[in-house]
Amino acid sequence: MNSPPSPSGAEHTDRSSIRLGALVPLTRPGWVEAGRHLLAGLDLAVREVNDAGGIDGRPLELVVRDTAADPERAAAAVDELAHPGVAAVVGEYHSVVARAAAARADALGVPFLCSSAVLDALTEEPTEWVARVAPAQSHGWRIYADFLLRAGRRRIAVATQPSVYWASGTRVLRDHLAPRGGTVLELDATLTPEALCDALVDHGATALLLLVGHPEPAVPIVRAVRGDRRLAEILIGAPAGQPEFAEWAAALGEDGAGIPFLRYLPERLGPLGERVGKELRGRLGEAPSFVAFEGWDTVAVLAEVLRSHGTDRAAVAESWPRVAVEGTRGPIRFSRTPGVGVWQWTWTPVQVVDRDPAEPDRFRILHAG
Repeated sequence: MNSPPSPSGAEHTDRSSIRLGALVPLTRPGWVEAGRHLLAGLDLAVREVNDAGGIDGRPLELVVRDTAADPERAAAAVDELAHPGVAAVVGEYHSVVARAAAARADALGVPFLCSSAVLDALTEEPTEWVARVAPAQSHGWRIYADFLLRAGRRRIAVATQPSVYWASGTRVLRDHLAPRGGTVLELDATLTPEALCDALVDHGATALLLLVGHPEPAVPIVRAVRGDRRLAEILIGAPAGQPEFAEWAAALGEDGAGIPFLRYLPERLGPLGERVGKELRGRLGEAPSFVAFEGWDTVAVLAEVLRSHGTDRAAVAESWPRVAVEGTRGPIRFSRTPGVGVWQWTWTPVQVVDRDPAEPDRFRILHAG
């Protein structure tokens, strides 16, 4: 498996370096734009650690592996990275891929700090080896369900594809909405966009949630619903965050605005977040997504762990409950959460936002949890 070059040369051959394996989707069918933002955050934080003298004088080395949204490829990457002696593995955006990486890291005794994947059951059984910066899906999606209820949307349809991630999200929504008078109707995303529109009309749905991949089939579904006069009042939502990235706006233009999604940022960034955000914008050539901040926060946590507890893998894993780091989005501490088998930051800020229809490059905060 070949390693893609680090975008700013963070990977080098100094044998005194402390190596961190980084799992990132950089090629299709992975969400390449999310991978690019995640890697920018990881890489910037590594550069800043090294510019400040490294870890007790030793530089961090980011060893990047492209997962391409493939669970088997991610598990193989963890195997490969374990042999050269990485102190820990970080990263990954896709939940089903991160789950495969977490299982392998647990089996091999390699610490894994997951940056962006939210699936609650990241591991089958509780483990000491895995921690996570991103919130659990059940936490964020319940906040999204509360937003729907507050907006008066109780007849919810979900266009969904087969995936443990989408199935888990549907279950969270149904379990939270049902006791509060809401219903969830599942529609197969293999329906033609026209047939899906007919089903929405037949069932009197007041909201359609896109639990599907981007750009296919999300983009044609949005275009069809936006173009159907019968559905002029329906809310289209995307809790998984597809509208966060510029390629969504590029593909859909005005049709992509007004579609609420989950974003893991505070209403206002503090001084650290503002500084890091400015640096990330310069690297990316566009506004950084929350995924880029997740990358930076991940390395900030690992750097503190390595300074305080050394590079022994077992010592790194044992340190999760003792970590206290100021991240770009607030203080980061890990704890055990019911139903989540990994050490979890509880919680990163959660927002429901959309692109302003009057100015699609501007985000509006609709609800916060």
